[in-house]
Amino acid sequence: MKNNLIIGIRMTVVLLVLFMVIYPLSVWAVAQLAPNNGKGEVVVYKQNIGYSNIGQNFTADKYFWGRPSAVDYNAAGSGASNKGASNEEYLAVLQGRIDTFLLKNPTVKKLDIPIDLVTASASGLDPNISVASAEVQIARVQKTRKISSEKLNSLIDANTEHPFLGIFGPTKVNVLKLNIALDQLN
Repeated sequence: MKNNLIIGIRMTVVLLVLFMVIYPLSVWAVAQLAPNNGKGEVVVYKQNIGYSNIGQNFTADKYFWGRPSAVDYNAAGSGASNKGASNEEYLAVLQGRIDTFLLKNPTVKKLDIPIDLVTASASGLDPNISVASAEVQIARVQKTRKISSEKLNSLIDANTEHPFLGIFGPTKVNVLKLNIALDQLN
């Protein structure tokens, strides 16, 4: 019994040092090699306006909209709603998002709305949308800004990020960068 207790205490101390000192210092050291010392890519347009890896709430008709957020885009408390697909409250929230989208985008049919425009990501802070989500919003942005759809399509193409090495991850559009590029057109 005494031997097991001593072994258990030693193991606890070793694991505490490993996971509370060595591992955090290792992660911090690797982050120092990243751009901006691992603090994220700060996006600057006339002033600091955000980080490229944290979603923001765009609701004006003149902008492309991003994914909804279950945490109101609060980076200090990321998380999902944790409601199941059959939860009545969750379904009501989704229906409200769909209705709002259809109201602001009358040329779009309900079945043509990409899922990422009405559902929040697991973190609630996803800064990206699919290319289809950007394209489905062209008519609204075009009408508001009086910009040709060809110019908006080329803007989407210019801001499309492809999978790493062509296979890792989805093709996506960063909404903040796309909206900054849109503002720079005017």
